[in-house]
Amino acid sequence: MRVAITGASGLVGSALARALRERGDEVIAMPRGGTEFAGAAAIVHLAGAPIAVRWTAARKKEIRDSRVLGTRRIVEAIARSAVKPKVLVCASAIGFYGDRGDEILKDDSSAGSDFLADVVRDWEAAARATVGVRAVQLRFGIVLSASGGALGKMLLPFKLGAGGQLGSGTQWMSWIGIHDLVRVVLLAIDTESMSGAYNATAPQPVTNAEFTATLGRVLHRPAIMPVPGFSLKLMFGEMAVSAMLASQRVLPARLEAAGFRFDQPELEGALRSEIEG
Repeated sequence: MRVAITGASGLVGSALARALRERGDEVIAMPRGGTEFAGAAAIVHLAGAPIAVRWTAARKKEIRDSRVLGTRRIVEAIARSAVKPKVLVCASAIGFYGDRGDEILKDDSSAGSDFLADVVRDWEAAARATVGVRAVQLRFGIVLSASGGALGKMLLPFKLGAGGQLGSGTQWMSWIGIHDLVRVVLLAIDTESMSGAYNATAPQPVTNAEFTATLGRVLHRPAIMPVPGFSLKLMFGEMAVSAMLASQRVLPARLEAAGFRFDQPELEGALRSEIEG
């Protein structure tokens, strides 16, 4: 199968491209902003501007446009194409739900009302506008990889004994190991019955306090240097409230109903797999 990927050089894209090639598929890396998919049978749209920065008005526009307008361009290119792909798998995010405290969130739970929730809602709507092509939106949780992303940034301070919980530590973190996330994307490509939005998170979300304690245990380091919530708000403003301190207790109900079984359902095992190899 020929598979076109946007964001193919990113954390998830590079791991996905490697897995596709290992099973004998041909991978086309679509350039930033490009819409040419060269007759691919599947398109996986992963590209988007980084979120983990302070949000200025210009940055918020970039975050939104890179996702919503970028997806619309791909959908328009599909509509113009004489030979259409069989499926469009589009990255999404659990930011869709906003800050929801201890509420258990499943795939059919309502959207939140903050900036990220608005962006993700419109992002998914742009992907669903595909006509005559199966469309799957995967709501990524926090992707665990020692090679980058949130975990990659945490490793050095935790190894130095400077790690600790963020704010109160009571906020829920919904995560997924990159190994399982790649398997989810492959399932979405291959399974004709899959369409619509799916939570791409492990079945056992944890609080931030539990996450930091587990990471400290895996690294054999104390995790006793908390970062106060007000400090995060001073440093990162709205992003800290909507992303770093937001609570999202997400379960992968539709994914499990589709037959997916996680290789790494528990946090400690997923962390050890990434860190210890």
